[in-house]
Amino acid sequence: LDPRTMSDPLEIVTVDSLRPGLSNLNLVVKILEATEVLNKKHPDGSSTTIVECVAGDATGTVIFSARNKQAEACKPGVVLRITNGKVDMFKGTMRLAVEKGGSVKPTEEQEDVDVNTGYDLSAVEYELISDNL
Repeated sequence: LDPRTMSDPLEIVTVDSLRPGLSNLNLVVKILEATEVLNKKHPDGSSTTIVECVAGDATGTVIFSARNKQAEACKPGVVLRITNGKVDMFKGTMRLAVEKGGSVKPTEEQEDVDVNTGYDLSAVEYELISDNL
């Protein structure tokens, strides 16, 4: 059995519950801002695009790093269902990303999500502490 696929696929977590190292996360978030940070063409003709989005729900916001096709759905005002998300660390701050096999899709209803912009999880800096004291 693969423990990554054993959780209920409908179990939705909130932005304020995100912590460094968590994975297999399902969220519903509204995109507030989207900024392309990388658009690189490769010699084989393929390309890599990364868009950093401010995404949030009623509990807070986090930076969502969307890659390639995921980035196409990241438009301000769109409500997305993210499946198999994970929390990555970038320069000591949290970023939400999608693991292999995960997805980023606009919700069918496009319900209005009231986003709490007063709690930005990506503004919190973490420091790696060694437990070999």
